[in-house]
Amino acid sequence: MSHDIKNSKCVIVVNGDLPVGLTVNAASVVSLTLGRSVPELIGQDVKDANGALHLGITLIPVPILKAPAERIAEIHQMAVSDPEVVVVGFSDLAQSCRTYEEYIERMAGTESADLTYSSIGLFGPRKQLNKWTGSLALLR
Repeated sequence: MSHDIKNSKCVIVVNGDLPVGLTVNAASVVSLTLGRSVPELIGQDVKDANGALHLGITLIPVPILKAPAERIAEIHQMAVSDPEVVVVGFSDLAQSCRTYEEYIERMAGTESADLTYSSIGLFGPRKQLNKWTGSLALLR
């Protein structure tokens, strides 16, 4: 599936109540998965004046916003029902696992409604993402 970058937005929303280390971890995990899931987000590799190669970075800004866990859950619920939006959720459950195998096992025994999100990453139509996240503050 090809994505329209020009009319799209990408945001990461983190739980503003997390300690700094967990906040950074939560944002980085969803950004990696967004980059994999929406390859059009990443520009071509570039060379500097010395000819050294620099890997491509995002073509559009990716603001990191903060919200309480309840608001993140509301946004997640709306976003997953929109087929035009790519949603990456990083739950507290995932953040507490030490291995991917543990994550798989614990997720298999957890209902969707029981998940609390440390962060979510969203990519989709600018208008829709602004509606859901436009009032959220930047993480500072």
